[in-house]
Amino acid sequence: MSLTHPSSKDRPTPEPTPPEETDADSSGAGSAAVGEAPSRWTVIGLPMWIFLPMFLLIALAVYTDTFPNTLISGFALATALGVMLMWIGQQVPVLKDFGLPIILALFLPAVFVWQGWIPAGTVEAMEAFTTEQGAWDFILVSIITGAILGMPRQLIIKAGVRYAVPVVGTIVGVLALMGLIGAALGYGFGRTIFFVAAPVMAGGLPIGAIPMSEMYAEASGGAPAEYLSILVSAVLVANVLCVVFAAVLNGLGKRALQTRTWFNGNGQLLRASAEDAESMRIPAKPSGSTFAALGQGLLIAGTLYVVGSMLNSVVPDIHTYAWVTFVAAAIKIIGFVPDSIEDAASQWGDYATAAFVPALLASVSIASIDIGGVVEGFTDPTFILLIALTVGVAGVIAGLLGYLVRFYVVESAIVPGLVMADTGGSGDVAVLSAAERMHLLPFATVATRLGGALLLVLTSTLVPILGAGVF
Repeated sequence: MSLTHPSSKDRPTPEPTPPEETDADSSGAGSAAVGEAPSRWTVIGLPMWIFLPMFLLIALAVYTDTFPNTLISGFALATALGVMLMWIGQQVPVLKDFGLPIILALFLPAVFVWQGWIPAGTVEAMEAFTTEQGAWDFILVSIITGAILGMPRQLIIKAGVRYAVPVVGTIVGVLALMGLIGAALGYGFGRTIFFVAAPVMAGGLPIGAIPMSEMYAEASGGAPAEYLSILVSAVLVANVLCVVFAAVLNGLGKRALQTRTWFNGNGQLLRASAEDAESMRIPAKPSGSTFAALGQGLLIAGTLYVVGSMLNSVVPDIHTYAWVTFVAAAIKIIGFVPDSIEDAASQWGDYATAAFVPALLASVSIASIDIGGVVEGFTDPTFILLIALTVGVAGVIAGLLGYLVRFYVVESAIVPGLVMADTGGSGDVAVLSAAERMHLLPFATVATRLGGALLLVLTSTLVPILGAGVF
């Protein structure tokens, strides 16, 4: 996909882009099996008449207190519950485009726990699944590694400097400015950064709120659940606002300042020559994966996690996930690893995103989300105001910085501005749909992945500096 918006005659067919970590569609909740026509009555490719008995058998084990406390059973329950709830969300017109599948998978299990509808033994088993059995590390490291090694090297080298200006500048500017605004409003400089600006700008839950909650817990000596509820609240509120702001920007582009050649590109991101646009083209991804490639990707992700853990033991102020990001980025930039190996890591990351994110959401909900804390977050007017300001500031800063590197203001405000503040894959789709700029999805993916990784590293660096008075 090029940075320019070609005419319909010359425009290539868009390549499919793998959804990001918390993408509602990434579960395949409503997809059919390979080679079959999509059907409303399939869940992760399984016909409902096959999936539902499996779901009920798992539920029977839960409510007869015979649910085993193992890694494989944890995946079974979390996946079945996650994809079922996401499938339900996909059946609701309009709301499915505003993150309803994610909201259901992320909050309903926590409501069930809150109401006592999930037995205590199962809750304890899911808590062990997420922490003691290492399910979160398994999923998150796979996604982070695949995201970094799956980025085109030439895109990073040739266009990284130009595109990095609005991406990096927006992240740094939002954190700094929102910290000052939060301090002025009495919410606190560090608290605003860690609980509002950082999770909102991280571009989703798997490489945003979830690892951040673990960072904060490690810094405070507490538990991730103490922080996760408020972080999730910030992310979900911001996602809705991003969609609204994108629609407003689209309207402004059509009706205001239309005569300004620098303001609205009508879908074209870069004010550049065809040669510059071609250098930003994102190549197509492989259409399928082999078992060997997935095994290689798993080994690569696991090795990077081990390396990150070792580096964390030497420099504990930088979180293991941040070290994984550093090492993966160094491997990508240096380019000494064969493309086939990088592709294997990318394919494993895409597989983890598609197969495990529903399980991640449901397990996070059962084990870590306190509904009372979420409700409290939504009832705090200062918290809501700061979230709205974060989204707005992200769009303004990205638009201005984009203008400086010859991007159109409206397009840059949306990509990378607003797409870094939504929930990732499904959020990107909703934002770009509202802005009528779906062809920019590949660049939204770039901003979300690289921006989220940078934000994770930056947050890890700031925790020991600013966290003393916050956690």
